[in-house]
Amino acid sequence: MSACAEGTFDVELTPGPAELDGAVARFELRKTFHGDLQGDGAGIMLSCGDPQAGAAGYVAIETVQGSLGDRHGSFALQQLGMMSGGTQSLHYEVVPGSGTGDLRGIAGTCHLTIEQDGTHRYELSYDI
Repeated sequence: MSACAEGTFDVELTPGPAELDGAVARFELRKTFHGDLQGDGAGIMLSCGDPQAGAAGYVAIETVQGSLGDRHGSFALQQLGMMSGGTQSLHYEVVPGSGTGDLRGIAGTCHLTIEQDGTHRYELSYDI
């Protein structure tokens, strides 16, 4: 059964200690999800490059604990983002084997948008 969950989320990034002699920036992230997915997320993001010049990349992994519709449990999300030459790409997927509780077996992908007013929106397409 394929389903789609939509809503918004709040995100807080906190810089951490740099990695690899300062070449890689590290951030702790916290999220609160609203909408079809209700819960809290926590994770780590590593980035490298020059975002101000429009050339950079990042990887992140986060865990989400909460409810997805009437199912309760947790799962992990993995991100890969890149920007170069005026274009951006983002791959955001549920980590296979990460689901617990009623979310055991979850698989899917997530699409993010940021509106002009700064609102962060998610669209999670998933199967359980």
